[in-house]
Amino acid sequence: MSAASVISVLDDDPYVRAAINNLLRSRGYIVHTFASAEEFLGSSDSNRTSCVVADVHMPSMTGIDLLTEMRAQGSATPFILITGFPDEGLRIRALEAGAVCFLGKPFRPADLMQCLQRALAAGDDVTK
Repeated sequence: MSAASVISVLDDDPYVRAAINNLLRSRGYIVHTFASAEEFLGSSDSNRTSCVVADVHMPSMTGIDLLTEMRAQGSATPFILITGFPDEGLRIRALEAGAVCFLGKPFRPADLMQCLQRALAAGDDVTK
């Protein structure tokens, strides 16, 4: 993990945002949280984040929609998609869209950290 790793957490549930924020900050990451994909896209963080952790089911723009939009704009930022309603079809859609990981809520902190390590390694490979 680089000391400069910025992780953007997007979830419409404030308790989920806070829990992920606390976990990642306790591991030394810089964390920015957003209640929606639109809020994230309107921020400067969308261009300088090392990884996005986004809920699939958010009002207006879903996590998969956000991932697809960012890829269309040329962004290779790694994505971890999370959902309270996991099913195999959704997992396949998320991974085909380019997500590094797909986690069902509730997930173990260790599983998120393992996904984050994979995502950051994938992001490093893209920038080399």
